[in-house]
Amino acid sequence: MYNNEKDNNIQITLPLVSKDEDNVVFPLVLNVLTKFWGEITPDDEIFQRNTLYPSHRGTIFVEGLEIIEKKFNLLSKVYRGSLDDLKKRLSQGIPLIVILPGINETIQFATIVTGYDPEENRLITYVPEPDSFGAIPEEKFFSEWAQEDFLTIMIYPEDAKDILKNSSFMFEKTNRVALEAERLKIQGKTKEALQLLTNTLTDNNEGNDNPQILLMIAGILNEQDDEKCVELYERIIKLNPKFYLAHRGLGNFYLKRKNYLRSKQHYQDAINISPSRYGPIYKNIGITFLNLGDDVSAKESFRQYLLLVPNAPDRKNILEFINS
Repeated sequence: MYNNEKDNNIQITLPLVSKDEDNVVFPLVLNVLTKFWGEITPDDEIFQRNTLYPSHRGTIFVEGLEIIEKKFNLLSKVYRGSLDDLKKRLSQGIPLIVILPGINETIQFATIVTGYDPEENRLITYVPEPDSFGAIPEEKFFSEWAQEDFLTIMIYPEDAKDILKNSSFMFEKTNRVALEAERLKIQGKTKEALQLLTNTLTDNNEGNDNPQILLMIAGILNEQDDEKCVELYERIIKLNPKFYLAHRGLGNFYLKRKNYLRSKQHYQDAINISPSRYGPIYKNIGITFLNLGDDVSAKESFRQYLLLVPNAPDRKNILEFINS
């Protein structure tokens, strides 16, 4: 299943899967690992579940996990990983899915870590092109992964349970709950999603310190313009100061409340963590600067917004302001 294990240098060979095989309920990374473990993609099941989300543009991971657990002798864990854990799994021949920050208009994305090169201190990642792979310096990888609180997904065959039995996987149960709540929210069942999440906080001490659970709750409360979201975002930042989405969430909340000084502070905190992660944040901080009477900074922020989101639907209006 894997090769190049020499002097701690490991690279697992994964099957090549076309980008066209990526879809809402069965993202490319799950497709790749299903084939890696010797199974055939369950197209009928995927098609049936896809029909439930005709207009959704993102990924609903819990659907894909349910598909592979239902159809095959494959199991999954969704947990807070670490570099040590990642290297250990690679040495066991188990590639891992990790969630990393997106760029431009993409807020985050999933990739597969397939190897590690200790001489270059680089993590090797899957690229769906012939004879290609990604190589990310370990320090950069760690910094980016921290923004997602080291969210990790392991897919493994049932007969591999023995090699994992003495390992612990942080937030394993509550991260799965977060994915289930995300699906409910996408289905328009926000009340049920919030109930599931708050029950998790009540029933499980793990959930109280899990930034993924807290972020889901804060996001729903933010959409409802409920000030209780602030306490949750602040708790997340105490747990993980690099959690980009918590800083952005606070910026969004204070922008809605027209508290422009605090909005500016939290947007700037997010941008300092990752300047190129999410283009639309520059539009929001531009609006904040505009309301603070700082047209120069507003125009510079709008320029950055258009640079990262070149096909922005409001591009014409933004350019008119920049050139005014």
